[in-house]
Amino acid sequence: MKRHRNGEIWDFEHELPAVAANQCGVDVVLGLDGGTTSTVCVCMPVIPCSRSHFPDPLPVLARAVAGCSNHNSVGDLFKTGKLRRLLIFSSCCISVVIRRHERDHILWKSQRPISFLLDDEWSAKFFFSLEEYLEETAARETLEQVMADALAKSGLNRTAVRAVCLAVSGVNHPMDQQRIIDWLSDIFPSHVQLYVQNDAVAALASGTMGKLHGCVLIAGTGTIAYGFTEDGREARAAGAGPILGDWGSGYGIAAQALTAIIRAHDGRGPHTMLTSSILQMLDLVSPDELIGWTYADPSWARIAALVPVVVSCAEAGDEVANTILLDSVQELASSVKAVVQRLGLCGEDGKDYFPLVMVGGVLEANKRWDIGKEVINYISKDYPGVQAIRPTVEPAVGAALLAWSFFMKESKKSS
Repeated sequence: MKRHRNGEIWDFEHELPAVAANQCGVDVVLGLDGGTTSTVCVCMPVIPCSRSHFPDPLPVLARAVAGCSNHNSVGDLFKTGKLRRLLIFSSCCISVVIRRHERDHILWKSQRPISFLLDDEWSAKFFFSLEEYLEETAARETLEQVMADALAKSGLNRTAVRAVCLAVSGVNHPMDQQRIIDWLSDIFPSHVQLYVQNDAVAALASGTMGKLHGCVLIAGTGTIAYGFTEDGREARAAGAGPILGDWGSGYGIAAQALTAIIRAHDGRGPHTMLTSSILQMLDLVSPDELIGWTYADPSWARIAALVPVVVSCAEAGDEVANTILLDSVQELASSVKAVVQRLGLCGEDGKDYFPLVMVGGVLEANKRWDIGKEVINYISKDYPGVQAIRPTVEPAVGAALLAWSFFMKESKKSS
């Protein structure tokens, strides 16, 4: 077990009393849910019971929260100033330093001869690979910090951990999974079982109490539909990010609203209440100012924060806002239907029961214009066996339940 590049993250372990440093025999699992907006880690004890006899409420020893851990989105940290690049020139060399602003410590430093800048090809390759490296480094630091925080709050160290399930958005390929597992292996003792999944898997488990069967629809800043069958087959739809068309997501809804305002201002689209409502929220005077506001920081979560305004306008009878929400309903329902069809979750006649776990701020049933309810109505026309489940625990707990489930399976095999 190594302390990894940020050894100070684990310094708290040296301060724990001997009895607390897992001398009392407490075994725990860690579950992480990492997305484009925040990362949550929960620490739970290993529960010696079957899934059908879980205590209610589930015993969560500690919960920790950190920022974005999607390496595809960490680039936004540079735009918002949370990470800063420094170029330091001397007479013979150039130093590139990346500093995390709020903690004022150096994440990465490299030095090259000044002649390096004269070679366009090599300097371009260097800065491109640097960007990729930094995005992954920042994401890993977030994940490592939130795990350490959860263990510190529990009064335990890493020897107490039996399994870790990391469910992170942006994990879309076995190579992504293996790279993260290799990194985790440097952090935890060799006895710890390590599992890496897309964050949609944890969201599904939060509604099925750790059982991987059915479909989950996540609609928050981004969106994805993910499904599993009892025999282990899986499929997904959407989740490719806003550029590739996650139009049912919070970002997609808000981006369409901003576009509608510009179109109305130009005379290319109908008048909409969205103009006055969003300008007032952003403290802007003219739609022209939206251009500067949008591109000053086009981070996904910042744009998606405008969704409540779109819903309010639709509830007030604005046709443009209403059309945007109806389009989002169709997009979200189509993603679910694609997964259900590919996996055959609905049976041959299309009427079999299957659970649909619904997660994310866009789907929350707290408005008269209930996007989640409309999605279910749309799906049930074709698949009457769909059963909507709104989880009573957060996805990080779902990840912890998956870690528990994987650990118990392996324990039974070895016993």
